[in-house]
Amino acid sequence: MDTIERIKEQISENTILLYMKGSPKLPSCGFSSQASQAIMACGEKFAYVDILQNPDIRAELPKYADWPTFPQLWVDGELVGGCDIIMEMYQQGELQTLVKETAAKHSSEESAE
Repeated sequence: MDTIERIKEQISENTILLYMKGSPKLPSCGFSSQASQAIMACGEKFAYVDILQNPDIRAELPKYADWPTFPQLWVDGELVGGCDIIMEMYQQGELQTLVKETAAKHSSEESAE
């Protein structure tokens, strides 16, 4: 599987996905730290990919996404944006709504018991 296929698979399999430097618990840059803190504060589970451990994704994702920097937040297969956009949305309450509604939509799809 080539890198672009892997990226597409990660985005399609994870409803809320953050491409970042490091991990939410041990971020390796200030922007990734701010972004992951804001998403964690929304109270829903999310996936992440450490681009420092995946140099191929680090090289290819900016071209695929047409977004040059990290972190990158993807929700429901769509690029939301980077740190500035994430923080702005969080401060306006939009990120919490987006994350909670998306998580609720997907949990109802998954748990049809």
